[in-house]
Amino acid sequence: MMDRIRRNILATGAAATAMAAASRVFAQQTGPGGMSFYEKGAVRIHYQEAGSGFPLLLIAGGGLNSTMSAFATGPFNPIEEFKGEYRCIASDLRNANGGQSSGPLEIDRPWDSYSDDHLGLMDHLGIGKFMVMGFCIGGPLVWNLLRRAPDRIVAAVLAQPSGSRPEARDLFYEGNMKTWGPALTARRPDITMEMVDKFLTKMYRTNPDFVFTVTRDFVRNCQTPVLILPDDIPAHPYAVAMEAAMLAPKAEVSMFPWKEPKERVPLAVRQIRSFLRAHRSASV
Repeated sequence: MMDRIRRNILATGAAATAMAAASRVFAQQTGPGGMSFYEKGAVRIHYQEAGSGFPLLLIAGGGLNSTMSAFATGPFNPIEEFKGEYRCIASDLRNANGGQSSGPLEIDRPWDSYSDDHLGLMDHLGIGKFMVMGFCIGGPLVWNLLRRAPDRIVAAVLAQPSGSRPEARDLFYEGNMKTWGPALTARRPDITMEMVDKFLTKMYRTNPDFVFTVTRDFVRNCQTPVLILPDDIPAHPYAVAMEAAMLAPKAEVSMFPWKEPKERVPLAVRQIRSFLRAHRSASV
Protein backbone atom coordinates (compact mmCIF):
# COMPACT_ATOMS: atom_id res chain seq x y z
CA MET A 1 0.00 0.00 0.00
CA MET A 2 2.80 2.44 0.94
CA ASP A 3 4.71 1.53 -2.26
CA ARG A 4 1.63 2.36 -4.39
CA ILE A 5 1.18 5.72 -2.63
CA ARG A 6 4.87 6.47 -3.10
CA ARG A 7 4.66 5.60 -6.81
CA ASN A 8 1.61 7.84 -7.23
CA ILE A 9 3.37 10.74 -5.50
CA LEU A 10 6.46 10.28 -7.67
CA ALA A 11 4.36 10.05 -10.84
CA THR A 12 2.40 13.15 -9.91
CA GLY A 13 5.61 15.02 -9.14
CA ALA A 14 7.15 13.97 -12.47
CA ALA A 15 4.07 15.12 -14.36
CA ALA A 16 4.10 18.45 -12.57
CA THR A 17 7.79 18.88 -13.36
CA ALA A 18 7.18 18.07 -17.02
CA MET A 19 4.29 20.53 -17.20
CA ALA A 20 6.39 23.23 -15.57
CA ALA A 21 9.21 22.58 -18.04
CA ALA A 22 6.78 22.71 -20.96
CA SER A 23 5.40 25.97 -19.63
CA ARG A 24 8.89 27.43 -19.49
CA VAL A 25 9.60 26.38 -23.08
CA PHE A 26 6.29 27.87 -24.22
CA ALA A 27 7.08 31.11 -22.39
CA GLN A 28 10.43 31.27 -24.16
CA GLN A 29 8.69 30.90 -27.50
CA THR A 30 5.79 33.25 -26.97
CA GLY A 31 6.96 35.43 -24.10
CA PRO A 32 5.00 38.10 -22.27
CA GLY A 33 2.88 40.58 -24.18
CA GLY A 34 2.75 38.55 -27.38
CA MET A 35 6.54 38.29 -27.72
CA SER A 36 7.82 35.46 -29.89
CA PHE A 37 10.53 34.36 -32.32
CA TYR A 38 10.50 33.68 -36.04
CA GLU A 39 13.33 31.59 -37.43
CA LYS A 40 14.44 31.07 -41.02
CA GLY A 41 17.77 29.38 -41.57
CA ALA A 42 20.42 31.23 -39.57
CA VAL A 43 18.10 34.19 -38.93
CA ARG A 44 16.17 34.50 -35.67
CA ILE A 45 13.81 37.46 -35.33
CA HIS A 46 12.32 38.56 -32.01
CA TYR A 47 8.88 40.03 -32.59
CA GLN A 48 5.72 41.15 -30.85
CA GLU A 49 2.05 41.23 -31.78
CA ALA A 50 -0.62 43.36 -30.11
CA GLY A 51 -4.24 44.08 -30.92
CA SER A 52 -6.35 42.84 -33.80
CA GLY A 53 -7.67 44.07 -37.11
CA PHE A 54 -5.91 45.04 -40.33
CA PRO A 55 -2.16 44.26 -40.05
CA LEU A 56 0.16 47.20 -39.30
CA LEU A 57 3.90 46.54 -39.41
CA LEU A 58 5.86 48.90 -37.14
CA ILE A 59 9.58 49.64 -37.52
CA ALA A 60 11.20 51.40 -34.57
CA GLY A 61 13.82 54.12 -34.70
CA GLY A 62 17.33 53.86 -33.38
CA GLY A 63 19.30 53.18 -36.55
CA LEU A 64 20.93 49.76 -36.72
CA ASN A 65 20.12 49.38 -33.01
CA SER A 66 16.39 49.59 -33.73
CA THR A 67 14.48 47.57 -31.14
CA MET A 68 10.87 47.41 -30.04
CA SER A 69 11.77 49.01 -26.71
CA ALA A 70 12.43 52.27 -28.56
CA PHE A 71 8.69 52.81 -28.99
CA ALA A 72 8.38 53.53 -25.26
CA THR A 73 10.73 56.52 -25.51
CA GLY A 74 9.67 57.93 -28.88
CA PRO A 75 7.44 60.92 -29.58
CA PHE A 76 4.54 58.47 -29.14
CA ASN A 77 4.15 54.72 -28.75
CA PRO A 78 2.47 53.41 -31.94
CA ILE A 79 1.62 50.06 -30.38
CA GLU A 80 -0.31 51.71 -27.57
CA GLU A 81 -1.93 54.20 -29.96
CA PHE A 82 -3.06 51.73 -32.62
CA LYS A 83 -3.44 48.27 -31.06
CA GLY A 84 -7.11 49.00 -30.35
CA GLU A 85 -7.76 49.20 -34.07
CA TYR A 86 -5.01 47.22 -35.82
CA ARG A 87 -3.01 44.03 -35.54
CA CYS A 88 0.29 45.65 -34.66
CA ILE A 89 3.47 43.71 -35.47
CA ALA A 90 6.95 44.89 -34.50
CA SER A 91 10.40 43.33 -34.21
CA ASP A 92 13.98 43.98 -33.18
CA LEU A 93 16.17 44.68 -36.19
CA ARG A 94 18.58 41.88 -37.04
CA ASN A 95 21.81 42.23 -35.03
CA ALA A 96 20.66 45.33 -33.15
CA ASN A 97 22.69 45.76 -29.97
CA GLY A 98 20.24 45.53 -27.09
CA GLY A 99 17.80 43.44 -29.13
CA GLN A 100 17.21 39.71 -29.46
CA SER A 101 17.17 39.31 -33.26
CA SER A 102 20.25 37.79 -34.89
CA GLY A 103 21.51 36.58 -38.23
CA PRO A 104 24.35 36.76 -40.72
CA LEU A 105 25.85 40.07 -41.76
CA GLU A 106 24.93 40.06 -45.46
CA ILE A 107 27.65 42.37 -46.75
CA ASP A 108 26.47 42.52 -50.36
CA ARG A 109 22.81 43.23 -49.59
CA PRO A 110 22.40 45.05 -46.26
CA TRP A 111 19.08 46.81 -46.89
CA ASP A 112 17.54 43.79 -48.60
CA SER A 113 18.54 41.50 -45.73
CA TYR A 114 16.45 43.61 -43.36
CA SER A 115 13.55 43.65 -45.83
CA ASP A 116 13.85 39.86 -46.08
CA ASP A 117 13.28 39.71 -42.32
CA HIS A 118 10.23 41.99 -42.41
CA LEU A 119 8.60 40.25 -45.36
CA GLY A 120 9.54 36.82 -44.02
CA LEU A 121 7.91 37.65 -40.69
CA MET A 122 4.69 38.69 -42.43
CA ASP A 123 4.77 35.47 -44.45
CA HIS A 124 5.34 33.50 -41.24
CA LEU A 125 2.24 35.14 -39.73
CA GLY A 126 0.16 34.35 -42.82
CA ILE A 127 -0.28 38.03 -43.70
CA GLY A 128 -0.68 39.10 -47.32
CA LYS A 129 -1.55 42.79 -47.49
CA PHE A 130 -0.54 45.15 -44.70
CA MET A 131 0.24 48.75 -43.82
CA VAL A 132 3.59 49.88 -42.47
CA MET A 133 4.86 52.70 -40.25
CA GLY A 134 8.58 53.34 -39.84
CA PHE A 135 10.55 55.76 -37.67
CA CYS A 136 14.09 57.02 -38.40
CA ILE A 137 15.83 54.10 -40.19
CA GLY A 138 12.30 52.88 -40.83
CA GLY A 139 12.10 55.53 -43.56
CA PRO A 140 14.65 53.92 -45.91
CA LEU A 141 13.37 50.49 -44.89
CA VAL A 142 9.78 51.43 -45.78
CA TRP A 143 10.89 52.70 -49.21
CA ASN A 144 12.72 49.41 -49.73
CA LEU A 145 9.60 47.44 -48.78
CA LEU A 146 7.59 49.53 -51.24
CA ARG A 147 10.13 48.61 -53.90
CA ARG A 148 10.19 44.93 -52.96
CA ALA A 149 6.49 44.32 -52.31
CA PRO A 150 4.38 47.13 -53.83
CA ASP A 151 1.32 44.90 -54.21
CA ARG A 152 1.29 43.94 -50.53
CA ILE A 153 1.58 47.35 -48.88
CA VAL A 154 -1.67 49.28 -48.78
CA ALA A 155 -0.28 52.50 -47.25
CA ALA A 156 2.88 53.68 -45.51
CA VAL A 157 3.77 56.22 -42.81
CA LEU A 158 7.32 57.58 -42.57
CA ALA A 159 7.93 59.41 -39.29
CA GLN A 160 11.14 61.45 -38.86
CA PRO A 161 12.73 59.46 -41.72
CA SER A 162 16.48 59.12 -42.17
CA GLY A 163 18.08 60.55 -45.28
CA SER A 164 21.39 61.62 -46.75
CA ARG A 165 22.62 65.20 -46.37
CA PRO A 166 25.03 66.37 -49.10
CA GLU A 167 27.20 68.07 -46.46
CA ALA A 168 27.34 64.94 -44.25
CA ARG A 169 27.39 61.90 -46.52
CA ASP A 170 29.35 59.77 -44.03
CA LEU A 171 27.22 60.57 -40.99
CA PHE A 172 25.72 57.09 -40.69
CA TYR A 173 28.86 55.21 -41.73
CA GLU A 174 31.03 56.96 -39.17
CA GLY A 175 28.47 56.78 -36.39
CA ASN A 176 27.93 53.05 -36.81
CA MET A 177 31.66 52.34 -37.10
CA LYS A 178 32.09 53.96 -33.68
CA THR A 179 29.09 52.50 -31.86
CA TRP A 180 27.11 49.71 -33.53
CA GLY A 181 30.07 47.85 -35.04
CA PRO A 182 32.34 47.55 -31.98
CA ALA A 183 29.47 46.45 -29.74
CA LEU A 184 28.34 43.87 -32.32
CA THR A 185 31.80 42.35 -32.82
CA ALA A 186 32.33 42.21 -29.06
CA ARG A 187 29.41 39.81 -28.67
CA ARG A 188 29.67 38.06 -32.05
CA PRO A 189 33.12 36.50 -32.61
CA ASP A 190 32.01 35.41 -36.10
CA ILE A 191 31.78 39.08 -37.17
CA THR A 192 34.88 41.26 -37.61
CA MET A 193 35.24 45.03 -37.94
CA GLU A 194 36.45 44.45 -41.49
CA MET A 195 33.09 42.83 -42.24
CA VAL A 196 31.29 45.71 -40.50
CA ASP A 197 33.23 48.20 -42.63
CA LYS A 198 32.20 46.44 -45.85
CA PHE A 199 28.59 46.13 -44.69
CA LEU A 200 28.32 49.82 -43.79
CA THR A 201 30.15 50.88 -46.95
CA LYS A 202 27.62 49.02 -49.07
CA MET A 203 24.76 50.35 -46.97
CA TYR A 204 25.65 54.02 -46.67
CA ARG A 205 28.54 54.84 -49.03
CA THR A 206 27.86 52.98 -52.28
CA ASN A 207 24.74 55.02 -53.04
CA PRO A 208 24.87 57.82 -50.46
CA ASP A 209 22.17 59.99 -51.99
CA PHE A 210 18.56 60.80 -51.08
CA VAL A 211 16.92 57.98 -49.02
CA PHE A 212 19.62 55.30 -49.63
CA THR A 213 17.30 52.51 -50.77
CA VAL A 214 15.41 53.88 -53.80
CA THR A 215 15.89 56.51 -56.48
CA ARG A 216 13.96 59.70 -57.05
CA ASP A 217 12.46 58.09 -60.15
CA PHE A 218 11.11 55.26 -58.01
CA VAL A 219 9.48 57.70 -55.57
CA ARG A 220 8.11 59.75 -58.48
CA ASN A 221 6.37 56.64 -59.82
CA CYS A 222 5.31 55.09 -56.51
CA GLN A 223 1.54 54.60 -56.45
CA THR A 224 1.28 53.62 -52.78
CA PRO A 225 -0.21 56.31 -50.51
CA VAL A 226 2.43 57.63 -48.10
CA LEU A 227 2.23 60.02 -45.17
CA ILE A 228 5.49 61.73 -44.24
CA LEU A 229 6.17 63.41 -40.87
CA PRO A 230 9.44 65.31 -41.33
CA ASP A 231 12.06 66.04 -38.71
CA ASP A 232 15.08 68.33 -38.91
CA ILE A 233 18.15 66.90 -37.20
CA PRO A 234 21.37 65.68 -38.89
CA ALA A 235 20.13 62.08 -39.20
CA HIS A 236 16.58 63.10 -40.25
CA PRO A 237 17.01 65.87 -42.82
CA TYR A 238 13.93 67.99 -43.44
CA ALA A 239 14.92 68.71 -47.05
CA VAL A 240 15.08 65.03 -47.99
CA ALA A 241 11.75 64.22 -46.33
CA MET A 242 10.05 67.11 -48.10
CA GLU A 243 11.63 66.25 -51.44
CA ALA A 244 10.22 62.73 -51.16
CA ALA A 245 6.82 64.15 -50.21
CA MET A 246 6.86 66.45 -53.24
CA LEU A 247 7.91 63.67 -55.60
CA ALA A 248 5.55 60.89 -54.50
CA PRO A 249 2.25 61.29 -56.39
CA LYS A 250 0.12 60.00 -53.51
CA ALA A 251 1.99 61.61 -50.63
CA GLU A 252 0.62 63.61 -47.73
CA VAL A 253 2.72 65.53 -45.23
CA SER A 254 2.16 66.49 -41.61
CA MET A 255 2.52 69.90 -40.01
CA PHE A 256 6.07 70.87 -39.09
CA PRO A 257 7.32 70.79 -36.44
CA TRP A 258 4.99 68.10 -35.12
CA LYS A 259 6.99 66.90 -32.09
CA GLU A 260 7.47 70.27 -30.41
CA PRO A 261 5.72 71.65 -28.54
CA LYS A 262 4.54 68.30 -27.18
CA GLU A 263 0.93 69.46 -27.44
CA ARG A 264 1.25 68.95 -31.21
CA VAL A 265 2.00 65.23 -31.00
CA PRO A 266 -1.68 64.21 -30.49
CA LEU A 267 -2.55 66.18 -33.64
CA ALA A 268 0.07 64.22 -35.60
CA VAL A 269 -1.26 60.93 -34.21
CA ARG A 270 -4.76 61.99 -35.20
CA GLN A 271 -3.59 62.62 -38.76
CA ILE A 272 -1.89 59.21 -38.89
CA ARG A 273 -5.05 57.56 -37.63
CA SER A 274 -7.19 59.28 -40.27
CA PHE A 275 -4.70 58.37 -43.00
CA LEU A 276 -4.59 54.69 -41.97
CA ARG A 277 -8.36 54.46 -41.67
CA ALA A 278 -8.92 55.97 -45.10
CA HIS A 279 -6.61 53.53 -46.85
CA ARG A 280 -7.63 50.54 -44.75
CA SER A 281 -11.23 51.13 -45.84
CA ALA A 282 -10.17 51.52 -49.46
CA SER A 283 -8.34 48.19 -49.37
CA VAL A 284 -11.22 46.13 -47.98
